[in-house]
Amino acid sequence: TASPQNSLIPLSFNYLLENVSLCLSSSSNRHPGVRHSTFESLRLVRSSQSIASGFLRFWDSLNFKKDREFMGITVLFLDEKVNFVIHGFTLVGRDNHYMPSLKADSIVKVDRFEVAMCSSMYKITDHSFLIRFISLTIIDEVIMGAPEINLQSRLDCSKSPSDCEHKPRTPRY
Repeated sequence: TASPQNSLIPLSFNYLLENVSLCLSSSSNRHPGVRHSTFESLRLVRSSQSIASGFLRFWDSLNFKKDREFMGITVLFLDEKVNFVIHGFTLVGRDNHYMPSLKADSIVKVDRFEVAMCSSMYKITDHSFLIRFISLTIIDEVIMGAPEINLQSRLDCSKSPSDCEHKPRTPRY
């Protein structure tokens, strides 16, 4: 399961999404080398699609109706476009396989995944798609040749929530 320093409790994911601020370079300044697609070009298929994106955060997904049973890991990816966030998910059987690749606030390349419509019941971003990790999915941190994505977040509201522009929403159960 996710380590405490890199995970968020499920109750704060809306707060995270509402408080992401970022600085991005234009796509014309993209470094050559890492071939990838933006979120706009994703297609509803299980295929050899590839994205390079900012990896914001991840957390354990729990089923609160079944005594907080661990269901898998939910992740948030940030595209090169301003405020373009999509979420991903891996099931419980694959969590240990992907944990070494999940480093918050990094740039990652994700290859071979499934793109599906996101059910309104589980929707945590404005994007209509969800990235599902499958057995062939590869996640690698990109050090050289990545798009320039500067991830900055205003998440330090634990000291004084009144300093934050947005307040967390009340979760639905």
